[in-house]
Amino acid sequence: MDIFTCLLCLVLILCISIQAFNSLANPRSRKQLPPGPKPLPIIGNFLEFGDKPHKSSARLSKSYGPLISLKLGRVTTIVVSSPIMAKEVLQVHGQFFSNRPILDSARASNHVHLSIISLPVSTLWRELRKICNVHLLAARVLNANMNLRHNKVEELLCDVRKSAEAGEAVEIGKAAFRASLNLLSTTFFSMELADTNSNTVREFKETVRGFIDELGKPNLADFFPFLRKIDPQGIRRRTDFHFRKMLDLFDCIINERLQLREVSGSVKDNDILDTLIDMMVIGEEKSAHDQIDKTIIEHLLLDIFAAGTETTSSTLEWSMAELLKAPEILSRAQAELKQVIGKGNQVKESDITRLPYLQAVVKETLRLHPAAPLMVPRKAENDVEVCGYTIPKDSQLLVNVWAMGRDPNIWENPHKFMPERFLKLNIDVLGHDFELIPFGAGRRICPGLPLATRMLHLMLGSLC
Repeated sequence: MDIFTCLLCLVLILCISIQAFNSLANPRSRKQLPPGPKPLPIIGNFLEFGDKPHKSSARLSKSYGPLISLKLGRVTTIVVSSPIMAKEVLQVHGQFFSNRPILDSARASNHVHLSIISLPVSTLWRELRKICNVHLLAARVLNANMNLRHNKVEELLCDVRKSAEAGEAVEIGKAAFRASLNLLSTTFFSMELADTNSNTVREFKETVRGFIDELGKPNLADFFPFLRKIDPQGIRRRTDFHFRKMLDLFDCIINERLQLREVSGSVKDNDILDTLIDMMVIGEEKSAHDQIDKTIIEHLLLDIFAAGTETTSSTLEWSMAELLKAPEILSRAQAELKQVIGKGNQVKESDITRLPYLQAVVKETLRLHPAAPLMVPRKAENDVEVCGYTIPKDSQLLVNVWAMGRDPNIWENPHKFMPERFLKLNIDVLGHDFELIPFGAGRRICPGLPLATRMLHLMLGSLC
C-alpha cells in the first residue's frame, strides 16, 4: 500500500466524525449546490477527479451539466465547463471570484504572499499589475524592443539550419525555450542566460518544469488543511528547492547590478532591471504595506520567467506537432507566408496582422492545447448565486478551458485540428470571447498575453 493510500485511510479514521458533525451543523451544506456526483465520506470525489482533472471533470460535465460541484476532502470545488458559465463567474460576478485559494505548494519560499499570480487583489497586487502593464508589457515597451525579438528568432532559425545541415533532429521545445529565455533575459538584464553550448537551458527548463509540475499536483495538504504542517507528499519541500534556485539566480543578478551602479555612480544599461531597481529605491520612501523591495522584484521575475518561457515553448511545440501531422495545413500556411512575406524574407511582428491563416493556426493550437487546461483556481469571497445555484463562500472555482475547447456544442469536429474554422469566426484570445480563453479573462487575465501572442506568431511564422 503506497503512502498516498495510507494517508487517506488515516484521514478517514481521524476525521469521519468531524465531517459528519459539520455537515449537520453547517447550514451552508443544505444550500442548493450545483449538481455533481455523490461524495464518499471524507475523501469526497477524489476518485472521480483522478490524476487528469481536466479530462475527468469534462466527462462529469456531460452527466451533470456545465456547472458541477465536487467535494475534494474538506474543500468544495466548483468546475465550470461552458462559455456561458465562464462569463457568469469571470465577468458578471467577477468581483466575487478575483482572489486565489492558498495552495500549500505556493507557500514555499513565501511565494504565495509575493507572487502576482497568487496574491489577493490588494495594494501590492495592483502595484505589481501596474508595473507589468505600464513598464514591462505595454505596447510602447514591446514595440521599442521589437528588433530584439527579431534577432532572437533569427538566432533560433540559425540553430535549426545548422541542425538540418548536420542531419540532426531539432528538439523544437528546447530550441523555443532557449530563444524565449534569451529574449527575456536580454530584455530584462541586457545579458543572455543561455547559449547553445551550455547546460543552462536544460537546467533552467528542468527547474521551471519541476515547480510547475509540483504546483499542479493534487496535494493532500490543500484538501485536508491539518496536514499542512507535515507536508505529507513532500510537494512544498520540492517546490521550495526549485523556487530557491531561480530566486538565488535573480538575487545574484540584482546584486551585481547594484554593485555596478555603486561603482560607476550611474545607470549603464537602462533596461527593465534598471527600471525595477529605480522603483525599488523609490520604494524605500513608501510605507511598509506597499513597498516594492528586492524580494518582491525577485518573485515577480520568477513569475514572468516561468510563464514567459515554458508556456510559449510548449505551445509552439504543439503547433509544430499539429502542422507536421497535417501537411496540407502546413502547405497552406507556407503559401500564405510566401505570398505576403516573400520567399527567403524574415517574418516581422508588423506582418502578423496580414497573416490571417497563421493567426488561425495559433488560435486552433490554443483551443486544443491550452497551457493551463484548468485555469489557475479562483476563490469565492462570498456565497454567490449563479444560474439558480449557490457557490458557497471559500469554495474553489476551476474553469475547464480544455473542456470548452473540445465541446461539440461549440465547435464542429472539436477534436480535429482545423485552423480554417477561425477564418469564419470573429473570435480572439483576449478574454472577450469566452469560447476561447487560454489566457483567462477578467481582472486576473494573464498579464503576459501581449508578449506571448507576439512571440508565438513570430516564432511559428519563421519556422514554417
